[in-house]
Amino acid sequence: MKQLAAQQIRESFIRYFQDKGHLLVRSSSLIPSGDPTVLLTTAGMQQFKPYFLGEQTPPSRRLTSVQKCFRTSDIDAVGDATHDTFFEMLGNFSVGDYFKEEAIAFAWELLTRHWEVPEERLFITVFGGEGVIPEDTEAARLWQSQGIPARKIFRFGSQDNFWGPPGPTGPCGPCSEIHFDLTCTPCSLGDRCGPNCECGRFLEIWNLVFMQYNKKAENVFDPLPARNIDTGMGLERIALVLQGKTSIFETDLFRPLIEAISDICGLDPDGLAPEALRSCRIIADHLRGAAFLVSDGVLPSNEGRGYVLRRIVRRALVHARKLGYADPIVDRILEVVLAMFGTGYPDLCDNRSFISRVLASEERRFLDTLETGMRMLQAEIERIRSEGEERLSGPVIFRLYDTYGFPPDLTQDLAKDQGLEVDLQGFARCMEEQKEKARASWRGTAGGRWSQENALAGARSEFIGYDRLEIASVVSHLFVQGDRVPEIAEGAEAELVVPQTPFYAESGGQTGDRGLVEGPEGTFEVHDTVYGPGNAILHKGKVKKGRIQEGQEVLLRVDRERRNATARNHTATHLLHFALRTVLGDHVRQSGSLVAPDRLRFDFTHFAALSEEELLAVENLVNAKVRENHPMEIRTVPFQQAQAEKAIALFGEKYGETVRMATLGAFSKELCGGTHVSRTGDIGLFKILHESSVAAGVRRIEALTGEGALRHVEEMEKEYRQILACLQARPGEAVQRIQRLQERQKELEKAVEARQKDRLLETVEGLLKKVETIGSLSLVAAEYEADTATLRKLSDFLRDRLRSSAVILLASRDQGKAQLILSVTRDLCPLLNAGKLIREIAQEVGGSGGGKPEMAQAGGSRPEGIPKAFDRLRVLLEETARQRAHS
Repeated sequence: MKQLAAQQIRESFIRYFQDKGHLLVRSSSLIPSGDPTVLLTTAGMQQFKPYFLGEQTPPSRRLTSVQKCFRTSDIDAVGDATHDTFFEMLGNFSVGDYFKEEAIAFAWELLTRHWEVPEERLFITVFGGEGVIPEDTEAARLWQSQGIPARKIFRFGSQDNFWGPPGPTGPCGPCSEIHFDLTCTPCSLGDRCGPNCECGRFLEIWNLVFMQYNKKAENVFDPLPARNIDTGMGLERIALVLQGKTSIFETDLFRPLIEAISDICGLDPDGLAPEALRSCRIIADHLRGAAFLVSDGVLPSNEGRGYVLRRIVRRALVHARKLGYADPIVDRILEVVLAMFGTGYPDLCDNRSFISRVLASEERRFLDTLETGMRMLQAEIERIRSEGEERLSGPVIFRLYDTYGFPPDLTQDLAKDQGLEVDLQGFARCMEEQKEKARASWRGTAGGRWSQENALAGARSEFIGYDRLEIASVVSHLFVQGDRVPEIAEGAEAELVVPQTPFYAESGGQTGDRGLVEGPEGTFEVHDTVYGPGNAILHKGKVKKGRIQEGQEVLLRVDRERRNATARNHTATHLLHFALRTVLGDHVRQSGSLVAPDRLRFDFTHFAALSEEELLAVENLVNAKVRENHPMEIRTVPFQQAQAEKAIALFGEKYGETVRMATLGAFSKELCGGTHVSRTGDIGLFKILHESSVAAGVRRIEALTGEGALRHVEEMEKEYRQILACLQARPGEAVQRIQRLQERQKELEKAVEARQKDRLLETVEGLLKKVETIGSLSLVAAEYEADTATLRKLSDFLRDRLRSSAVILLASRDQGKAQLILSVTRDLCPLLNAGKLIREIAQEVGGSGGGKPEMAQAGGSRPEGIPKAFDRLRVLLEETARQRAHS
């Protein structure tokens, strides 16, 4: 068997399939493009899904790739010998070209002839049939024709040998897996020990998917337009085999990371205890994956893919702490990741500063959170101890896991150190509830409007409106509520499709065009333009008069004024992007936008609110470039050339082999499919309206251009003149006048507050004269008409004056409801808990309450019960006084 490094495996795999006529396609982003059914890219075939569905024409019928993938399904298993989150998928694909026979022959030849993997250590699984899908007898026969004995071919159901779809719907089919015998030693099952045995003897290394179905709903499988092949082989697993290792973490894809982590933590990488080894593996996997996620544009957040990133970073930091390392570690590991993967994935190095800032920011946030979580755990342990319990509840374990990133095994270890049990079943229930919520939120929108999808299968709409706003074309399709119709009449809301259109369909943040479609018998008013199934462009609108029929020649006219306004805003976003990177730094990247005719919105990566000075600098720089009147140069170039010219590409966007590059002078170069002005001077004026936070590490600027910006400035000037009139001030005096008014207001507020305090102190003196004595306890029970905040202050004053052995219960009536504030002096807390007392007393006013041992509050719907609440407290205090006297 050949000994190959990971890079050699990548290169030899690609070379083999290129020799077999396959076109190499670069890896797509970890953020799926245009697929709402999946959270992250989990398989090599995802970027080819439109080809398999017949929606787009592939550049070649034979394709190969090394795809970045990320799966969260096995995150809790990371740390064993074979599981990881981020991985590289080696794949070969056939779109309606070859099928099972060639796919099986290719896989067997590469493994046994080129890589010289011993045939006796390879075993095969095939689909054994299930439900409406029959057994795959053809695959079994083809494997036998390669010389595989029938005894080494195993049959399994859909859980093991039916692949896909990656979401709830989409391409799928039976699959055949190649397994490698790691130990050559059967377990206690003897001859029944085979692939998928839980003993760990076998490792699946290659999955051949015979994609022949499109799953449209539960138990509904339609044949695909052409039978396809999708294969996937995890680089980490085949590296394990070809490098003669027993774990993926011993291969050159992980070993440098394990060594670096061990060195940082002062450990011997070759002498790690099992738990320390597991922690090192988790840190290596999670921080490697985090670097790739951030490089592709994922930012930490509390939902979606951002939550996945946050979870793995936090989990890695918790395990670093388990290894005894509490200082920042991410940046040191990032350097190793870049050294290992920067050559194969140059985007990692290009985004090095950005990745570092994002992960360092998250690390700082979580190290603070981690301390908070530890304190919360300790407080919870003390609480259950004080109540005589010996078990940490499932919801508490889940909250530590979900909010603070504490793995349940860490919580279990910490609890065990304190002699406590943990409710792992309760934790599992909480986890299942969360997973169900996640599944519900990511079921996507791929299921509806099949009649329209079927009708548009193979349809194409070509956008030719970059420099033409009026063309003639022929109506090819009409739809009303998703159903195809031959004609539409006056008043009907419908969708219209033509082969060529000047209407820009909403994409890249730019809103769709509006305008008119005029036919020989009627006029259709376009309210929006969007992409439909496949490559069809849908003109959505309403028949203004007459009727429109399929097959009619029509004149399409885009609303010129609206398009020009949108173009001004789109070019302004490019200038804004440049200005932000100039003023704030190269870590700034666009993470979203809205380009409409009346405004623009630009989301970007940054880690703090912009100061007034920074906002002004950005705005001034944009307007300077507007005045310089730079021409907008648009070129269509190969993607690799655009990369070489350092053009900025959007995170998560999928680009073809050729791209449209928008260049402004020598300062801005971006890949962009939107519409733009011919020169920056056409923008006229740029004005920032707001700057705000969107998510952790993401800021948003909203702005206006052209006439909109001018009108905004006019409104601001009008409002300024009104302010001057109200203040009776001249220009330049407004701020000083307002500051004097604010100072005067503060003086008056202080005077009012002092007077209120004097009144409260007078009330305190009056109430102290009415102190009741119950045994050795002092009680103040009184009604006082005030809000809750004032009652609290009054209670504090009384407690400070009484100092010890005192209980204060104050009540008020407000809009038919009762409010109670109860406080006890600190020396009584071991005997009297204010939170528990208030719950009993509140029953008298028809309510409930709670709080801390020293102070609690309650509310109720029966204010007439306040005297009874006082009496109830007296009874409780009499019992306490007797207990105190006998103790």
